[in-house]
Amino acid sequence: MKENNAIQIFEDKKVRAVWDAIAEKWYFSIVDVVGVLTDSVDANAYWRKLKQRLKEEGNETVTNCHGLKMLALDGKMRMTYIILY
Repeated sequence: MKENNAIQIFEDKKVRAVWDAIAEKWYFSIVDVVGVLTDSVDANAYWRKLKQRLKEEGNETVTNCHGLKMLALDGKMRMTYIILY
């Protein structure tokens, strides 16, 4: 996968994104998107709880969320869940 890391700005908040040139698709950090959509103080905790509740309900969309290393705020590459667009 030839990728290009980028930070997208949405409503003055940063959303980590990776462009896959081969597949011609964007990958976005779910935690960052959840943070934008919910205005949550701790988007990681919000996502963990949401994911837990969805699994308990038998929702299978959570199983389609895959991990990908993305550049974190501390400058290190860290594993995060992603959504595909």
